[in-house]
Amino acid sequence: MTIWRKLWCRSLPALSLLLYVLLHTVDVHARPANMSAAKDKSPVSKDENEILPPDHLNGVKLEMDGHLNKDFHQEVFLGKEMEEFDEDSEPRRNRKKLIEIFKKVDFNNDRSISAKEMQRWIMEKTEEHFQEAMKENKNSFRAVDPDGDGHVTWDEYRVKFLASKGFDEKEIAEKINNNEDLKLDEETQEVLESLKDRWFQADNPPPDQLLNEQEFLSFLHPEHSRGMLKYMVKEIMRDLDQDGDTKLTLSEFISLPVGTVENQQAQDIDDDWVRERKKEFEEVIDSNHDGIVTMEELEEYMDPMNEHNALNEAKQMIAVADENQNRNLEMDEILKYSEYFTGSKLMDYARNVHEEF
Repeated sequence: MTIWRKLWCRSLPALSLLLYVLLHTVDVHARPANMSAAKDKSPVSKDENEILPPDHLNGVKLEMDGHLNKDFHQEVFLGKEMEEFDEDSEPRRNRKKLIEIFKKVDFNNDRSISAKEMQRWIMEKTEEHFQEAMKENKNSFRAVDPDGDGHVTWDEYRVKFLASKGFDEKEIAEKINNNEDLKLDEETQEVLESLKDRWFQADNPPPDQLLNEQEFLSFLHPEHSRGMLKYMVKEIMRDLDQDGDTKLTLSEFISLPVGTVENQQAQDIDDDWVRERKKEFEEVIDSNHDGIVTMEELEEYMDPMNEHNALNEAKQMIAVADENQNRNLEMDEILKYSEYFTGSKLMDYARNVHEEF
């Protein structure tokens, strides 16, 4: 069980009580909480956020705790422009921006988007997320490599991580140099053990117990490395695989965690969660439709730069809004289904579409 899931499960009783309260004060149709989404988690310090591997990866279909990435469609359609489509933004401005995006995706200017055009666009937007991660990694690497020698040891990283958690940096460094007991609480020790395992997985052969900037990128963002992608898949498989056969059945993939709130509103949310995961398992992840997901199938599903996946995703996104069933996406369709593509619902979506187009 990964540290992210351990910490989540340990919090279930408190979360159950909190969920019970929230369900009586918020819209019942709100989506189930995703424990991996950064916006749903407790805020962390700026320093910790810079050097701790994120559990949400833009453009990757599963979170580190095995939850579906609820924002995946928007991430691969909008790329780095996601933040521009805020729920509080002016609808007319968002509508104009969406029309501009439509024109860019429509590569051959025939006023419709084909699956191939959408696939090309998805790959471009995924690359944008990759470039953004590389840019952020430069700052993160500088934070843990203050002497600028281009390499970071595990002990150097450990000092910086514990300092970001509120420990005295100088005191921690001295204790590590002297091999003294750091006297950490159980939770922090478990996080460190998980990070150490991940650290040495990112150390490319021949292993030297040092990470350079590229290896540190793989440490923070495993989707950038084939080896680390395999490691991430292995961790998720281990969390979800209940019988230890390194394969996933539908029942394993959709099983609900213990500690759910027992009332009808919570049950409705749980039912939606199960329904979404069942659909994803049967229609997407289980590529040969034999009822079993292997490590290879899960790795292929998780690979953000898999062109075959991008084409399937393009077809799926088009099908959601393809009201005239021509297997292409027209302007009025994408505006009508703007909430699916951007997370922002536009009012009067069809007004003057042809004039603006």
